[in-house]
Amino acid sequence: MRRFKQVLLTAVSNFRRWHKNPQMILCFLLAFIFCFLLSDKVMQFAKGHGTTLQGMEAFIWTFGDSQSVLAISTLLLLMFADMPNLSNEVPYFMVRMDRKVWILGQIVYLILASFIFVFFIFVSTVLLSVERAYPADMWSDTAAVLGYSNIGEKIAVPAFVKVLELTTPYRCTMHIFLLMTGYSVTMAGLILFLNLCKNNGGMIGGVIFSGFSILLNPDIVAEWFGIPMDNIRFANIISGWISPLNHATYYMHNFGYDNLPKLWMSYLFFILASALFFGLSLMKIKNYAFHFTGTQIK
Repeated sequence: MRRFKQVLLTAVSNFRRWHKNPQMILCFLLAFIFCFLLSDKVMQFAKGHGTTLQGMEAFIWTFGDSQSVLAISTLLLLMFADMPNLSNEVPYFMVRMDRKVWILGQIVYLILASFIFVFFIFVSTVLLSVERAYPADMWSDTAAVLGYSNIGEKIAVPAFVKVLELTTPYRCTMHIFLLMTGYSVTMAGLILFLNLCKNNGGMIGGVIFSGFSILLNPDIVAEWFGIPMDNIRFANIISGWISPLNHATYYMHNFGYDNLPKLWMSYLFFILASALFFGLSLMKIKNYAFHFTGTQIK
């Protein structure tokens, strides 16, 4: 119980740094701006056609797309760039607890902060669309027009027929939220581990992780494997399995009639990947040199 309290105390100390912290203020401000810019296409379409939205649809159609997930996840580089936190109170923590307890507190903070960040995005998107929204768990006329015509493709809104026919707004929202959180926690774990390996290594690794996701889109995969464009669906399947970003994209999953990963497989992928990075961080902390102002703790 004492160790558990120490872990929570370490996590809470990180959250206290959010108060009037320009880095965090900028991160959440940019997140809100991204939500506005990315969901504005859906809102403008609904206003232009005089239709309404289901309360979750702005979030669904905005962050059901891999590019939107990638854009918003880059803010995690700003949010977690200085992890693990080496603020003034850390030397006092290290006197009262061992390294593993301290790093576990950092891990708990990363998981909770990722959840709060994604929840903020969800709430922001819902609030931005509340003017034309209703709460019933059924797809709107806006979704029907976007999904069953080529208009959604033209304005880059990912309203897919298989999503409309095989799920409901609330269930779809839950999965998108969990997939985004899984992707965020995995990236946070990578940043933490690489920062323990080398100063600013997490920032470089996060950029590479995002770039890797960009490179694994179906068109590039088709070119790598020499797949003809007539068989692009095979490239789509390969990309869906090997790209972390596509694991975080809702419509890139098996809904019963294709060979893409199932949702539980993507959840398992994110759990194992984040557990791997956190486990490596627990191992690395044994030999990590703490550098403070003129002081070194080993």
